Amino acid sequence: MNGASSFLNRVLLPRLAVLLAAVLGVLYLMTNADAPLDYAQSRDLIGRVKQLDAQWDTEILKARIAVARNYDPLVKPPQDMHKLLQTFTIEPPHQAAEAWKDRRETLAQALAEKTRLVEQFKSHNAILRNSLAFLPTAEDDIQHQLNTLQDQDKLMLQDMSNDIYDLLLSTLEFAQTTTDERTHSIELGLNEVAIDAQRLPPSFKEPIEILLNHVKLILREQPKVNALVEEIDAVPVSESLDAITDQLNQDQQQTERLNQRHHLYLLVFSALLLVLLLYLASRLIRSYAEINRVNDALQAANSHLEQRVEKRTHELREAQSALMANARQAGMAEIATNVLHNVGNVLNSVNISAELVARKLRTSKAQGLARAVAMINEHRHDLGEFITVDERGKLLPGYLNQLAEAIAAEQQSMSDELTQLSKSVDHIKDIVSTQQSYAGVATMEEPLHIHELLEDALRMNAGALTRHNVTVVRQYDEVPRVMADKHRLLLILINLISNAKQAMANLSDRPREIILQVRAVEEDATLHISVKDDGEGILPENMTRIFAHGFTTRKDGHGFGLHSCALAAVEMQGRLTAHSDGPGKGAVFTLELPLKTAVGVS
Repeated sequence: MNGASSFLNRVLLPRLAVLLAAVLGVLYLMTNADAPLDYAQSRDLIGRVKQLDAQWDTEILKARIAVARNYDPLVKPPQDMHKLLQTFTIEPPHQAAEAWKDRRETLAQALAEKTRLVEQFKSHNAILRNSLAFLPTAEDDIQHQLNTLQDQDKLMLQDMSNDIYDLLLSTLEFAQTTTDERTHSIELGLNEVAIDAQRLPPSFKEPIEILLNHVKLILREQPKVNALVEEIDAVPVSESLDAITDQLNQDQQQTERLNQRHHLYLLVFSALLLVLLLYLASRLIRSYAEINRVNDALQAANSHLEQRVEKRTHELREAQSALMANARQAGMAEIATNVLHNVGNVLNSVNISAELVARKLRTSKAQGLARAVAMINEHRHDLGEFITVDERGKLLPGYLNQLAEAIAAEQQSMSDELTQLSKSVDHIKDIVSTQQSYAGVATMEEPLHIHELLEDALRMNAGALTRHNVTVVRQYDEVPRVMADKHRLLLILINLISNAKQAMANLSDRPREIILQVRAVEEDATLHISVKDDGEGILPENMTRIFAHGFTTRKDGHGFGLHSCALAAVEMQGRLTAHSDGPGKGAVFTLELPLKTAVGVS
C-alpha cells in the first residue's frame, strides 16, 4: 500500500500537473485576445470608405450642377477607397470564408461599375457644360450683329431677337429640369429661329447655325448626363459596405462566443491545477520536515568529524591561502575572459538560429491541422458523405495534402537551422574543451579542408554580416587537405571576421567589403590565411600593442579576442600578424601555419 502511494506521489501526480499545465497553455494560445481590436479597426476602415463614397457622390452632384468645374475631386475619392480596401486584411473564420469572398467580389464589382459610369459622366458632362457656357456669348454676338442691320424691317428683327432669347431661356431651363414639355418647346424654338434665319443675309447664317448646333447638343447630352447620374446613384457601393460591416459584426460575435468557451475551460483546468498543486505542496512540506530531521542527525554526526579534520587542515589552509588567492585570480580571469569572449562570438550564431526556429514555430502551418481535424470531428458520423458531397468537404483532401507539404517544408527548414544550431553548440563545447587543453595536453590535429572551415566561420557570423550589409569576397587558392587543430583555427577565423565587420561599422562613403584569402607558400611550407577589411585602420603606435591582453580601441571592447587568437596561433606552431597603412585605410590580419598535408586520409 505504501509503495502504491509513493508511486502515486512521485510519478503520477507530477505528470498530471504537467499535463494540466500543457492543456492550460494550449487553451491560452487558442484564445484570440486581439480579435475585438482587429474587428473595431476594420469597422472604422469601412466607415472611412463609406465617407469617401459619400464625398464622391457629392463631387458628382457638384459637377452636375456646375458648382465645381474641375474634375480632379472626382479622381481622389476612388483612389483613397482602393488604398484603404487594400489594407483591409482581417482573416475571416473558416466557415465564413465563402460569405466574405462574395461580399468582397460584390464590392469590387460595384466600385468598378461606378468608376466606369463616372468616367462616362465626366465625358458627357464636360461637353454639356462647354455648350451651356457658350450660349450667352453666342447670343450676345448675334444680337450685336442684328443691331447693325439698319435697313431691315424693325419688326422682323425684333421677332428674330425674341425667338433667339426664348430659345436660350428654354435651353437653360431644360438644363435645370429636363422634361418632355421643355424638349418640345426647344424643338419649336429651333424651327422658328431656323426659319427667321432664312430672311437674313448669308453672313449671319453661320453664327446662328453654330448657336443652333450647341442647343441641339444640349438637347441630346442633358438626358444622357441625367441618366448617368441616376445610374451612378443606383450602384450599390454603400449597400456592399453595409453588408461587410454586418459580416464583421457576425464574425466578432462568433469569435467572442468561442473565446468565452475557452475562458471557461481555462477556469476549470486552472482550478484543477490549483487543487493538485496545493496537494503536492502539502506533501512537499511533510517531506521537507522529514529531510530536516535526517539532516539534523547527519549534522550532529559530522560535527565531531569536522572538528578533527579542521585541526589537521588548519595549517595547510593558511599556507595555501595566499597562493590560491593570487593564482586563482590571475588564472581564472585569463581563462574566463578568453572562453567568454570566444563563446560570445558563437552565441551570436546560436541566437540567430534560435530566433529563426522560434519565428517559424510561431507562424507554423500546423495550426491549420487543428481546424481540419475539428471539421472532420464535426462530421465523423457522415465523413464519407461530407468529403464526397459537401463543397467544403471536397476541398479537405486537397487542403490536407497542401498542409502536409507545407509542414514538411517547415520541418526541413527548421531541421537545417537546428543542424546549424547544433554545430554552433558543439563548437562552444569544443571551445571549452580546447581551453581545458591549454594546461599542457597536446594539440588535437585532424584533416581539414580550409575552404570548408572558412565557410563555417562565415555562417557563424552570417547574421551580423547581413545586418551590416557586408560583402564577402573569396580569393581561395587550391590548397590540399591539411592537418590542423580545427577548433582553435575556427576560433581565430570567427574572431578575425567579427573584428573586420566591426571595423567597418561606421563606414558610409563606400561599400563594406571583406576579402578572405587562402594561399599555400611552397617555398617555406606555410599556409597563409588572411582577412582584409576596408574599415577604420590601425594607428602606427598601436601596431605593437594590438595583440596585448586587455588592449582595445573600441568603447565596448575588452581586448580579449586578438590576444586569445595570438595565443591559439602559437599553440599551433604558427603566428598571427597585422598590417595597416594607417587610419581610414583598412587592415589585414594574416595567420601563418605550418603546411602539414593530410596524406592517406580520405
